[in-house]
Amino acid sequence: MSLSDQLAERLLSAIIDGTHAPGSALPPEGELAEQYVVSRLTVREAIKALRVQNIVRIQRGRGTYVNPPAQWTALDPLIRAAAATPRSSAAISESLIEARRLIEVGAVELATGKRTDDDLAQLRSLLQDMRDAVDTDDVELFVEADIAFHDAIMRASGNAFIPLMFEPFGRLLVEGRRETSAVPEIRANALAHHTKILRALEAADPALARQAMADHMAQTADDLRTHVLSDN
Repeated sequence: MSLSDQLAERLLSAIIDGTHAPGSALPPEGELAEQYVVSRLTVREAIKALRVQNIVRIQRGRGTYVNPPAQWTALDPLIRAAAATPRSSAAISESLIEARRLIEVGAVELATGKRTDDDLAQLRSLLQDMRDAVDTDDVELFVEADIAFHDAIMRASGNAFIPLMFEPFGRLLVEGRRETSAVPEIRANALAHHTKILRALEAADPALARQAMADHMAQTADDLRTHVLSDN
């Protein structure tokens, strides 16, 4: 990474950790150059990189101001900001479920026509892992099997772009599943819905698969509101 890229990364980290909150002004160019022991040119290039992603905006005669994450136009910084936000934020948690619903309902429909015997065997094995995790109260195993189950469906869709679309959300997905899967009732609900999804895939019924996945997403959102967000 160039010096300006390194500085942009450090400034982004300071923005995400709240050192420079949304709506606040960054320190003047000369102060940043002194603080990070770089040239003013390096500071200008770093600010430019953040500005391109709409992380900051420049107000002539006033300075450089931090935009709220909702206005950022780059996915990676937005995901990092979301991951650093307390999970009590309903907006972040529910937005991720909405994004999953948009992609995964379509993915499971595609998978009904393209899944192979190997795909079904893998899904059955992962579902058994989830059952074992419920029986042994193993949250980590449940989370791993749950995420792998959904990943297997996206890959069974036969469209290589679909699993890649969710790759950037990996950290958020794992953290979110750990929090929700710590609740026994949520694990039980998820296991029941995953069973219905697998049955629809086995039957190669696209309408049934879409409905099963949509019901699962709705249950996930309801569980989040009922058992997690309401406690914060």
